[in-house]
This record gives sequence, structure tokens and C-alpha cells, in this order.
Amino acid sequence: MARADGTQGRGLLYRVYSSRLKRQLTPDAVPRHVAMMIDGNRRWARQAGYPTAAEGHRAGAAKMREFLCWCDELGIHVVSLYLLSTDNVRKRDSQELADLIEIIAELAEGLSHEPGWRVKHVGRAEILPADLARVLHTAEEHTKDNTGMHVNLAVGYGGRGEIVDAVRSIIAQHRVGGGSLEELAESLTPEQIGEHLYTGGQPDPDLVIRTSGEQRLSDFLLWQSAHSEFYFVEALGPDLREVDFLRAIRDYATRDRRYGS
Repeated sequence: MARADGTQGRGLLYRVYSSRLKRQLTPDAVPRHVAMMIDGNRRWARQAGYPTAAEGHRAGAAKMREFLCWCDELGIHVVSLYLLSTDNVRKRDSQELADLIEIIAELAEGLSHEPGWRVKHVGRAEILPADLARVLHTAEEHTKDNTGMHVNLAVGYGGRGEIVDAVRSIIAQHRVGGGSLEELAESLTPEQIGEHLYTGGQPDPDLVIRTSGEQRLSDFLLWQSAHSEFYFVEALGPDLREVDFLRAIRDYATRDRRYGS
């Protein structure tokens, strides 16, 4: 386990090993889209002796900035970060949720100033506090013309809800065209649903990473991850190191992707 101050693994041997891992990765072996489920922030804060989870969430957000830089350096085109689920909005302690919302807003605002990155909010803005929804919208508008790495911020997000919203959008669009429900039922395809997801037009994630040793999807990108590869890291979110990330990419590069076959 890395130290709570994050200093472990920064010596010469670490840098040499990290450089060697990078040299092993060729551009064609790097995934186009990586989805990250950062988990373990609360446990990290508790183990570090902090009185509340806020310091863990803040450390996790800082790690996500670092993680995005690692991805950009490798030439990954799309990164999706799972920051706040619809379940979190409903179930989290009110003070913890308030702290987390403030931290996410700070992260989104900061990412909007990264040169070239395009930020997109994926999730239901209407269930979020107005200030957070406004920050996410502003970040999206401010970066919409950027052509660099695409960063999806999943905030107020739930995979099942996303699929419901996609189907509703398809029905509404079909109604405008004057078609019947029978015609819609006959013509509906997986590709059509995919186009109406929050991530419509983006490639599906090639690799989904989750920290803290947990091995479940937690309602994240359920439709999009149908053929994704998964990699689970034991480190708690704030303790994630670049070598952990590079090992995940190296492992992905060795897999024989069968796409459900």
C-alpha cells in the first residue's frame, strides 16, 4: 500500500521501471477509450486519520487530474471518469455530498482550462444542484471546439437511467416524424440506442479500470461496456500510481479481444 502522502514510488528505480513500461507500449496497443471508476477515497481518508471523507475525495480528484495526464501522454483519445452516481446523489450523507459536489465543481472548472481537452458532462443535470450543473455546462461550452483528448465526467450518472433516457429520446424523435409505435418496434436497433446515449458518437470503452479491489460495474456505462476489457487495481483511488496504470495498459495490450465470442 502506498503511503498516504503519495511519496512512495518516486525514486530512481520507480522512474526507470515506469520508462521501461512506456517503451513496451506501441501506439496500436493503446486503447482508444479508457473508463475509470475511482473507488476507495473514503477508506483512504479513514486510514490516513482524517475526520471526514472530504480529504479522501479531494485526494481522489487530484489523482484524476494526474490520471488524465497519463492518458493524454499515451495518446488515448477518450477518457470517462465516474465521479458521482445517481445512487450517490440519493444516498450519501448530506455533508459528504455537499463536500463532494464542491470538489467535483473545482475539478470540472480546472479541466476546462487544460489546453486542447474537450470536457463533456454525461449524466442527468436536472438532479444536480444548480451551481454544479452550471459549472459542468460552462466547462462543456468552453471546451466544445477543442480537438484534443475527450474527457467525459459522469456526474449524476446511472447506466440504467441512461438507457431509459436513450429510449425516451428515440420515442420522442419518432413521434415528431409521425411514425407509429409498431413501426418503431420493427425498426429499433442496438446502433440506434447507442446513438442516443449520453456518449453518442464516441467509441465504446476498450478498457474499464476500477481501483480499491472492488470488482463490480456499479451501474457505470452498462450498455457501452458490453465488450470492454476490465482491469481491477488493489490500490485505493488516491494511491494509484502511474505504474499501476501502465500495467493495466500493458495487460490490455496482451489480451485477445473476442467481442463476446
